[in-house]
Amino acid sequence: MAQRKGAPSVKKTLHDIEVDRGHHLTGSFQPPTPPSTPSEDPFYASRGLWNDIKTLRWIRVPSSSFKLLIIPIVLFGFCKIFFPNGPNPFEPMLFISHQIPDSPKDAPRYAKGPMDLVFLAYHIIVFSFIRQFTLFYILHPIALRLGIKKGSKLERFGEQAYAVLYYGTMGVWGILIMKELPTWWYQTQYYWIGYPHWDMKADLKRYYLMHWSYWLQQLIIISLKLEKPRSDFKELVAHHIVTVWLIGWSYLVNLTLIGNAVFVSMDIPDVFFALSKLCNYLNLEKTKVFTFINFFFIWSYFRHWLNLRILYSVWTEFELLPASARVFSPADGVWMAGWVKYQIFTPILLLQFLNLFWYFLICRILYRAVFGGEVTDVRSDDEDGGKDD
Repeated sequence: MAQRKGAPSVKKTLHDIEVDRGHHLTGSFQPPTPPSTPSEDPFYASRGLWNDIKTLRWIRVPSSSFKLLIIPIVLFGFCKIFFPNGPNPFEPMLFISHQIPDSPKDAPRYAKGPMDLVFLAYHIIVFSFIRQFTLFYILHPIALRLGIKKGSKLERFGEQAYAVLYYGTMGVWGILIMKELPTWWYQTQYYWIGYPHWDMKADLKRYYLMHWSYWLQQLIIISLKLEKPRSDFKELVAHHIVTVWLIGWSYLVNLTLIGNAVFVSMDIPDVFFALSKLCNYLNLEKTKVFTFINFFFIWSYFRHWLNLRILYSVWTEFELLPASARVFSPADGVWMAGWVKYQIFTPILLLQFLNLFWYFLICRILYRAVFGGEVTDVRSDDEDGGKDD
């Protein structure tokens, strides 16, 4: 009888992750392979707008996503010109809806409502176009000028440069929004005092819905494998599902103040992580180590210390809620029955577990950088180890 093959050891599994060029944390810090000339990839070519719509290829084809996003803009302008005094059915796609009628005109407040779904759907298209256009026509040409020739490395460089732009913009925007809130720099008691926080400033609502549409777009791409899949596909799908769950649930139950805090704690370290990867792609050895060490401390503070403070607040400060809000009455905008506490706590905890797993891998990279002079990433990004794209 053939002997049954045993399960791989933890040590072997970790080793496989560390040498995997397709892993989104570790792959980007693998030693570079010799460059080669990139070629046009039919994977990203349009097959006609109608075919791209049916197959969802428009998500990765910028010419098709541009056509889809420009149609509502043109129709909005048409209605504005020819029907200036009537309702514009395309306005909810382009602008946030549900302004509270008696809120000040110079500082309007907004509630959530069904038209938010229209805004979300349209901005999934917007982010699809922005991302792919920025990659193909701005970041890839910059990478070629910097000497990055290999197709897979070119693609990963573009992704990380785009991450710096996106998370940098949203991170700064999130901080500016938080500065105007009572929760400024994680004054966690105000997540609960004064609840329900159902009337949002325009910037907070726009920021929240745009972040939500971005993560929905990312989840669609990964889960439907509309882009070339990574080796850590399951980790990323789990991360994106938890993130979308957290965003949607917090928006639904009027916890946008705590949601803003979580966004900032996630976005800022992602900027520095992407910067450290870019330094690796450019073979900036000393800069790479310096940026990675900075990233390590920033990640530790934002992804763990601040997130643990949020978790502690959910667990211990939930009782600061007004007595009138400790009921489950969605029609009145209050959702904070006792069991909802666990619905808030669970997705943040799951996100923390994922972050701790990645933190363990990051610590191994840092150890090697300090004591071995080698930075080899242990999540997934750079090259896929295969032939050129």
